[in-house]
Amino acid sequence: MSVSPAASPEAEAASAPADPRSEYERRRDAHAATLAGAEKRHRLASRLRLATAIAAIALAWASLDRELFAPLWLVVPVAVFVGLVFWHQRVKETLERSRRGEALYVGGLARLDGVWHGRGPAGDDLVPPEHLYAEDLDVFGDGSLFQLLSQARTHHGERTLASWLAATAKADDVRSRQSAVAALRSRLDLREDLALAGETLRRAIDADRLAAWGAKPATLGSTWVSAVAVLVSACTIAAFALYGAGRVPAALPLAASVLQAGFLATQQRRVARALRGVDHAASDLALLALLLERFEKECFVEPRLSSLHGALQASGAPASARIHGLRRRVELLDAGRNLLFLPIAIVLLWQVHGAWWIDRWRARFGPEIARWLETMGELEALSSLASHAFEHPGDIFPELAGGAPSFVAEELGHPLLPVATCVRNDVRLDGETQALVVSGSNMSGKSTLLRAVGANAILALAGGTVRARRLCLTPLSLGASIRTHDSLQDGRSRFQAEIERLGAVMHAAEKSAPLLFLLDEILAGTNSHDRRIGAEAVLRGLLDRGAIGLVTTHDLALAEIAESDPRMGNVHFEDHVEGGRMHFDYRMRSGVVRRSNAIALMRAIGLPV
Repeated sequence: MSVSPAASPEAEAASAPADPRSEYERRRDAHAATLAGAEKRHRLASRLRLATAIAAIALAWASLDRELFAPLWLVVPVAVFVGLVFWHQRVKETLERSRRGEALYVGGLARLDGVWHGRGPAGDDLVPPEHLYAEDLDVFGDGSLFQLLSQARTHHGERTLASWLAATAKADDVRSRQSAVAALRSRLDLREDLALAGETLRRAIDADRLAAWGAKPATLGSTWVSAVAVLVSACTIAAFALYGAGRVPAALPLAASVLQAGFLATQQRRVARALRGVDHAASDLALLALLLERFEKECFVEPRLSSLHGALQASGAPASARIHGLRRRVELLDAGRNLLFLPIAIVLLWQVHGAWWIDRWRARFGPEIARWLETMGELEALSSLASHAFEHPGDIFPELAGGAPSFVAEELGHPLLPVATCVRNDVRLDGETQALVVSGSNMSGKSTLLRAVGANAILALAGGTVRARRLCLTPLSLGASIRTHDSLQDGRSRFQAEIERLGAVMHAAEKSAPLLFLLDEILAGTNSHDRRIGAEAVLRGLLDRGAIGLVTTHDLALAEIAESDPRMGNVHFEDHVEGGRMHFDYRMRSGVVRRSNAIALMRAIGLPV
């Protein structure tokens, strides 16, 4: 089995601060101090604005009513008030940024303390309901892997991360992500700036609508629309000017107005189509441009990040500059809606000219919008994995191997459990032992082992770090049957739901990518005889298709399957009773478990057994 490490990602991340907690506390306290100062300036600015307004009123009375001094002096309080307005706006921006910055690191410390459940999006809507392992392995939902990892602030970032967690990747792609994650691991300033700018962007802009607008062809076509609009506007202005000078009768400007109204009516639908999806979006586009500009300022040597950086170029200019250009066009279009300017805008056919100008931008750069958003989405997904790697310096980058399907881990733990309480085990699935039959008593750790294997495989193939001392695996697709539910509405029993899932897992094993299967309490919904026959058929069928994996059971008869097939092995978890209470060490041992705790557990809760 050939092994290719991930281009020494740990070496690239050597500059990362060793203690994430102290770094997060330092940054949280810095934002809190800035916030306290901004709050004081905010209160001061409010009072000064009020005092200046009162003083201006008093001075106006003294000047205009009492004539104590010239009215020209009123310019001073007005200028002071305007200056205070601008200063107050900057203070409020600092105030809001500091609040978001403090909250960012409070959330980071919560993750370090293991109390992050319920914080941030759960990503339930980012995966189909019949996904082959997402629900079984807590990939999405409250307290999920996605909720722990995701630092994305744009929908594209969330979708990119979700797609990496929900599907396997090729070895070269995984190594490329690992290298990028390692390079981003220590870049806290970049992650902070992207998070703080993106927090506003998440609420402000409909990126999908903007990308869809950019992908559509230009609707106003050639320059004749703008040229005719200029000609019609010029005729209308000239007609009114000549009428005002008394040189033409009123019929001429009236005719010009009718001509202009007719032209506008012919173009109204085309103008609306040209602007649909981008009008009223000037402030949103400014935020997007700032987010892109922040990434463009970085200098990257790592190949994947350098490629992403290069993707934010369009015709020799950065994407942020192109977005700023679109924003200026939208701002000019919005200016035509100002009530004071509206009469002039109507005469000048301002909306037609603005729409044509925006449409020309779309013809040149519109198709690039989706690529820019996808680039930012990938950067956010990589940053999320980098943040997780920074927060867990004891986690490692796995090795990607070639050859027969394998998953070999030393001191493997579940990444959703607190580090201090996470019990670790060695797991070996390879050419010699393709499957492990895991027996053991209730609550002893069998299901947690399956989820630990699955969650770390997902992290590994997404390009992130894993909770292990060492992990070497081949690219694998995953299939799990851990949580199966009956459905009263669909008339489906739990057993039927399970066999349907097992059928889907078997089908997945027939595909090109080798399968890692994780089956909990296989076929528990039927009698022991049928269960023994069915479980053996399922396991042998999966192994015959080149799959590897684990299956748990309470039925010791199923452990005999492993004894009759050299491709399988038996392992188990144990418990012991102290003072009438069950105790578990969650350590996996070789062989088959020889006792059950079911009766002891029933007695412990008061059942008359």
